[in-house]
Amino acid sequence: MNTEKQFYEKLTDQLTKHEGLRFKPYHCTAGKLTIGIGRNLEDKGITEKEAVMLLENDIQECIEDLKTIFQTFDLLPEPARRVLVDMRFNLGPNRFRNFKKMIQAVNEQNFIQAAAEMKDSRWYTQVGQRARTLVKMMTESDA
Repeated sequence: MNTEKQFYEKLTDQLTKHEGLRFKPYHCTAGKLTIGIGRNLEDKGITEKEAVMLLENDIQECIEDLKTIFQTFDLLPEPARRVLVDMRFNLGPNRFRNFKKMIQAVNEQNFIQAAAEMKDSRWYTQVGQRARTLVKMMTESDA
């Protein structure tokens, strides 16, 4: 007799085989935007719990990446770390790295200059209130 756990394992294997596993959105045979193992994003979407899980994973990825850019990331003031994670999340790894002068200023613990470099960017005008909030937080890191 199969246990409930064995049932779910077999069913998971079966559905994965039949649906396939895709890490990027695609259109299924019914034309619905789908991801993962047959998750219909158009009709079902995701739950709040799933959204939070995705965010937690993305935050961890951002922090791991930032630690390759800022050798002393863990020692930076908390507001500065939150700003950097927020920006890295928003911009992605490549566009974040284009903020060379801001990165240098943070590495020099010059948070006022880092904030000025943030303001002197196209990103600042593109993201509106988010940028103003992050610039203020960065200047507060200098305290």
